[in-house]
Amino acid sequence: MSMLLKVVLIGLPGSGKSTFGRQLAKELRFTFLDLDHLIEDKVGMKIPEIFAEFDEGVFREWESQALKEVLDLEDSFVLASGGGTPCFNDNMDIINAKSVSVYLDVPLHKVSQRLQSAKGQQRPLFKGLDQGEITLKLKSLLVSREYFYNQAKIRLSGEDFSAELLLAELISILKN
Repeated sequence: MSMLLKVVLIGLPGSGKSTFGRQLAKELRFTFLDLDHLIEDKVGMKIPEIFAEFDEGVFREWESQALKEVLDLEDSFVLASGGGTPCFNDNMDIINAKSVSVYLDVPLHKVSQRLQSAKGQQRPLFKGLDQGEITLKLKSLLVSREYFYNQAKIRLSGEDFSAELLLAELISILKN
């Protein structure tokens, strides 16, 4: 019998959860899942449309439900959570109970640069903001979310972390 391993990546928007998650999943030969995409598929709307039509509370309920459903799967995977996912509805406790949580702690200036890009401007929280406004928004988010992020089982800090580095951390956790 092989052991199930569920890895959930958490961190600020733009910290690289989806990009790094795909790399890690490929390295582990696991399925890669993106919580926002799972919500979009289930609801039949894109995240910006959900925020435009409903309030954040509705979105957070759908997000928590999707998180519980995916963590109950009998499969190994790497999941990129939304930036706010760990901070609502006891989600961080659920993540830690059912998976190995990994906080991607990327310097704010690097995240801000990523969100300044055209792709980053598609995110509802940062749409139309300039570099300075993005940085201020990120600082505010970090202050309100860091308590939850710091509960992760593994913390990868810096701009350049690798799948290999995380694999070594995962192996060490699994052995203990």
